[in-house]
Amino acid sequence: MIAQRPPMGFNTWNTFGKDISEELIRGIADCFIEKGLKDAGYEYIVIDDCWSEKERDPKTGKIVADRRKFPSGMKALGDYIHERGLKFGMYSCSGVRTCAGYPGSFGHEFEDAADFASYGCDLLKYDFCFRPNNVESKLLYRRMGMALRQTGRDIVFSVCTGGMDHPERWARSVGGHLYRSTLDISDSFDSFKNIALGQAGNLCYTAPGCFNDLDMLTVGMYGKGNVGDGGCTTEEYKTQFLLWCLFGTPLMLGCDPRTLSGELLSLLTNKKLIAVNRDAECRGAFEASAHPWIGGRKAYFRFLEDGEYALGLFNLSDSDGEVPFYLYSAGLGDLSGYGMVFEDLVTGERSDIRKDYFSADLPAHGGALYRVRLVKL
Repeated sequence: MIAQRPPMGFNTWNTFGKDISEELIRGIADCFIEKGLKDAGYEYIVIDDCWSEKERDPKTGKIVADRRKFPSGMKALGDYIHERGLKFGMYSCSGVRTCAGYPGSFGHEFEDAADFASYGCDLLKYDFCFRPNNVESKLLYRRMGMALRQTGRDIVFSVCTGGMDHPERWARSVGGHLYRSTLDISDSFDSFKNIALGQAGNLCYTAPGCFNDLDMLTVGMYGKGNVGDGGCTTEEYKTQFLLWCLFGTPLMLGCDPRTLSGELLSLLTNKKLIAVNRDAECRGAFEASAHPWIGGRKAYFRFLEDGEYALGLFNLSDSDGEVPFYLYSAGLGDLSGYGMVFEDLVTGERSDIRKDYFSADLPAHGGALYRVRLVKL
């Protein structure tokens, strides 16, 4: 089974939109090696919308790569990516046109899937725009799911409905490995906060082979690019990454990876954080907030493999303050005979044994992620 862990990589849309080229993609592939992103687990280089000519080839009926942007063709680009030990992702749409107005795959699913496979495609992001209203969306994704399997190539199928038609309920059944049950992200604190809070209840649908996709990370964009919305602070980007890791969603970079350095590069390549994201059991986190009437002070708890756990504390409010966690909220009663030890996965600090209560003082829009062990008292 492919996609037994949430995929990690990069997608062109957030920063570059239509301004893509084979030179850009090759440079980003090289950057993955140079900056240690590949070693940290990032492997997919995904080209989003706007990669093709505006119309299908009039003789063959095939989607053709834009000859100006990709003069060497998609097969050559896929080969370049594979030669570096990385994987190649592409984009299409279940409608007649893509969201940006390029040819979609409606009615051409099997021939397009065969073409994508011939290019060496390892992941297909399949969007939801300009589809006929009288055709059930699930049917369109069944078609492409079947078409991808028929190619004989392992291709991760990313079901991207922008939150329409509740894909969390059926994405796995149509062969999907990822499902987007949210609107598109933008580069702002409110955007990623609302996505995370809105999807917390859908995390229970995640399991090996099919994952809730909270959309591409905006970490490191700082207001630049195609989905700029004022940008975030470094502290806010840290919070976003911690949420994405704890929630077990795909870690797809949306910034220009060539600009990453210092604190953010260290954060994005932190193997202890990534290990939580890619935990083998792929269990969803659940809310364990102590005082739900204190707006924005959130605690989420997650069962991990090997008898360990993860705790995320998040201050999503606009003022600094304490975020509390009571152990009983995770199921540990006073008479259990056990306590908990908390290791901060960013700072490395460890707590003493806590029997009933743990908390963190966090800045506004800040967060912390801990690995948790039970200890016999």
